Amino acid sequence: MTIGSEIKCGELFLVDFNPSSGHEYQGKRPALVVESDRQIKRSNLVTILPLTSNLDNKTDDDIFIKIDKDNHLKFDSIIKVYNIVSFDRLRFINKIGKINQATLKEVKDYLLKHFDL
Repeated sequence: MTIGSEIKCGELFLVDFNPSSGHEYQGKRPALVVESDRQIKRSNLVTILPLTSNLDNKTDDDIFIKIDKDNHLKFDSIIKVYNIVSFDRLRFINKIGKINQATLKEVKDYLLKHFDL
């Protein structure tokens, strides 16, 4: 299944991270789209942040996300903000939901810090 232009910033997708190597995330897992809608239309790759339901794996900058009716996650999760990756749309399996604007602002604030902008 190929996901087309319906991908938008702030949405959660089930993404196939395999093949991976070393300390990269593996398997099929939720991921947050962090690329701007304008840039998504211009590129074959989409920039995402992986999520984990392993709450013990939280670092200081990671962002906690509680399940709700909009994100449709199965478990409370952590957005692994330092694990920025861009993947081809072929790795996107299906849309799960979207995060709220407050959480998206937290992510964007972190990205400013991450890239020293």
